[in-house]
Amino acid sequence: MPNPYEFSREQFSEALADQPAFRVRQLMTGLYEHDLFPEEISTLPAPLRTRLANDFPLSLTIANEVKTDDGETLKWAFRLPDGATIETVLMRYRDRVTVCISTQAGCAMACSFCATGQAGFTRHLTVGEVLEQVVRAARAAAPRRLSNVVFMGMGEPLANYDVTVEVIRRLHTERGMSARNITVSTVGVAPAIERLAHEGLPVTLAVSLHLANDHERDELVPINRRYNLERLAAACEVWNEKTKRRLSFEWSLISGVNDTERHATELAEYAGPLRAHVNLIPLNPTPGYLVVGSPRERIEQFRSALDDRGINVTVRRTRGRSIDAACGQLAHVTNGKRRTIPRR
Repeated sequence: MPNPYEFSREQFSEALADQPAFRVRQLMTGLYEHDLFPEEISTLPAPLRTRLANDFPLSLTIANEVKTDDGETLKWAFRLPDGATIETVLMRYRDRVTVCISTQAGCAMACSFCATGQAGFTRHLTVGEVLEQVVRAARAAAPRRLSNVVFMGMGEPLANYDVTVEVIRRLHTERGMSARNITVSTVGVAPAIERLAHEGLPVTLAVSLHLANDHERDELVPINRRYNLERLAAACEVWNEKTKRRLSFEWSLISGVNDTERHATELAEYAGPLRAHVNLIPLNPTPGYLVVGSPRERIEQFRSALDDRGINVTVRRTRGRSIDAACGQLAHVTNGKRRTIPRR
């Protein structure tokens, strides 16, 4: 059975053809603007609320919930109706509130340093399953407003292309969220990048690059064997031309693997012509990849090397590492136990 976020406004108009037209407007307002579940929308008559709750049950059940002791980062493991699990992370900052959402249960990209890639692929999520993550995060963030959505959770968003694009459109049209506050991360599915560039959605594109030579990237990011760096650069050029939006390269710094002076030079030579911003990410530990992240001193040296070469570069502030909620760590479920983890 579809959940209430699966149906578009037009589909609800058909499903509720026996109701006055304004009921659909009330329903959509409740679902998307007030973050209410169907049974909570008091502007709808009680019999209709009951009918909607029965016909459109929610999809996500909390299997696990963990948070840092300051409560600023919160991670849920959600169980889906078929037993698959996904993870969603809410991050509160001084100036914004961001949710990191999943588009797949697991991931088929097999990046060796990523816990989700190590876990393998289960299935694509539906539009409703993705949108319900956003709404649940917005409810938890209240009274603050959920301002940003990043497609950086479990899965490759551009491998679940139609769902990702429909979710972006729904966030824009029904929640009133600016596409500029939405970030889509990809390991480099070049044809899908080009397709997204023509959608008219000015989202931020973040490419998980990590290496800028084909020989090494083939091993760390296997999709490179299909869409190599030259092909990826061509797709990024299309993105730049069509969207006029600066793209971002994500680079997880791994000690001895991609943090040398040579790697900085290769990255600068690749990112420079594409006018890309580089976001350096201290590698987060995962059980299946025992190589450690670069030490703080080396991160700063790498950053300076890029800066000296004229590359716009920042170092991401890591959030949620202590609860396995940071970049590359989403995969673990702790048997439904609710626990609070101190910050490290």
